[in-house]
Amino acid sequence: MDENQEVFNSIIAGLNQAVEYEKGKLQQIKRTVVTISPLPHYEGQRIRQIRTDLKLSQRTFANVLGVSKKTVEAWEAGKNVPHGPAQRILDLLVTEENFLEKHNILCIT
Repeated sequence: MDENQEVFNSIIAGLNQAVEYEKGKLQQIKRTVVTISPLPHYEGQRIRQIRTDLKLSQRTFANVLGVSKKTVEAWEAGKNVPHGPAQRILDLLVTEENFLEKHNILCIT
């Protein structure tokens, strides 16, 4: 049997096991439950406060987050709000002390 056939058979076997599990016929299957915390929500004044607490200019803060300075300006002015990954990073900046330094994102000398 060639490698492609072996891969196909393995996938089919896994799918069949998943169907049997869902039907309640397989009890001894190891399963992992993944929980994802809700996406945090930061807006204007709070974003400005995070930036000023870090003692960063808008330009440096934008570079740290991988966005433009205009994006940071729009967030802080309340004209726009960050989405997905930016909200997560903002949350890490708030909750993890010295996050930027620990992860070598920012080095202040």
